[in-house]
Formats: sequence, C-alpha cells, structure tokens
Amino acid sequence: MNKTEILKLINENPAFHLATTEGDQPRCRGMFLYRADENGILFHSGTMKQLHGQILANPKVELCFNDFKNGVQVRVSGKLEIVEDNKLKDEICEHPTRKFLKPWRESGALENFYNTFMVYRLKGGKAVTWTMATNFAPKTEVTL
Repeated sequence: MNKTEILKLINENPAFHLATTEGDQPRCRGMFLYRADENGILFHSGTMKQLHGQILANPKVELCFNDFKNGVQVRVSGKLEIVEDNKLKDEICEHPTRKFLKPWRESGALENFYNTFMVYRLKGGKAVTWTMATNFAPKTEVTL
C-alpha cells in the first residue's frame, strides 16, 4: 500500500489501538481517531488519564488500525507531539462524532478545558501493512 491508500484506510477505520509504555511495562488501549492526512494522525485524550503521563514520559508509540472487512492491518510507529491549538480543540468538539465532548467544554472555565483536553499528533510515522497473503513477506515501511 502507498501513503494515500494507508491514510484512506486509517480514516475509514477510525477505531485503533494505541501502545505506550509505563516504565518497562507496555500499555495498550483502544482509541478513536479524529483524522489522518498530510499533517499527521490526530487523536485526543485528557490530561487526567494515565495515557497522558505515559506520553509525556515517552512519546514513542505505535498505533494499530484494522480493516477487518478486507483483512488488512496497518501499524504506525513514531513520536507523538502535543498540539496546542484551541481552535482545533473547538473544531473537534463541534464535530458530529465528538458531541460527547461539548458538556465537558461547557461545564466550567474554558481555560481549564483547553488545559485538560489534549490533542496528539503523530507526524512522519512509519507505517507497515499486514495481510494474510503477505504474512511471511518482508515488511516495507511507508513514511506518512
């Protein structure tokens, strides 16, 4: 798969698993993509979660996306960066798939929301694809 095909698969399959580390212990959890494009892979969480501390301690992560219908898996490794953009945070909250965030944003001081709602970006990550047909073939990295 090329970069365009990989980004399309990621956007069409927004549920993914994120692997971080905590000390020498791997941690993995399901996440929900905001978007993936030429500017990177964007998702979000809250600073009160253990995830945020794990990313601050070691921003190197791996994301795993699956297109179960077509039997394709894409793993993307790289280094996360924190995106400090309140306009983007507002955009995310207004997105139809993120309506659950609006009560959080509207529940108190907006500044508190902006400080506790964290957006992460993985830019320039290395993607590898897997299918049953390519199970034993050498992996080829595609830079996103």
